[in-house]
Amino acid sequence: MKNVIALIVALAASGAWADSGIKFNLVDEKGIGAEVGSIVASDSKYGLVLTPALHGLAPGIHGFHVHQNPSCDAKEKDGKRIPALAAGGHLDPAGTNRHGEPWGEGHLGDLPPLYVDAAGNASQPVLAPRLKIADLAGRSIVIHAGGDNHSDQPAPLGGGGLRVACGVVK
Repeated sequence: MKNVIALIVALAASGAWADSGIKFNLVDEKGIGAEVGSIVASDSKYGLVLTPALHGLAPGIHGFHVHQNPSCDAKEKDGKRIPALAAGGHLDPAGTNRHGEPWGEGHLGDLPPLYVDAAGNASQPVLAPRLKIADLAGRSIVIHAGGDNHSDQPAPLGGGGLRVACGVVK
């Protein structure tokens, strides 16, 4: 029994003991839609590990970013409602004002792409080497419709397209 308690304490201290994670919902111009699963965040010696348990997404590679604000609400811009625009821009506390690789010098919130399998599920962990769990507090994480080339060329913000799913970090 003493060994079991020691193991539980060690797991909790290491961050490997996870709660239910960050809940994700589909988003569109009307607002927040159906829940599509969660992502568990844990610190490692190599950076932040984001482990998704998501379903109901379009297959393929998706842009994936930590955003400034803790909201997934739609917001109006230029007379048009934009999905999850209340999440703000990519997390950029250093003020780089440029999109880049997750291991580079761009936005701190730039994450490696999220892979969604042919059945619409995402379960492959993503490593964000410059982030820690503490960086997520009071933020949101957004999944974009398309891939991300980690550059502002030829399209701004990696060309990932509309925001399709979002989770608020509590």
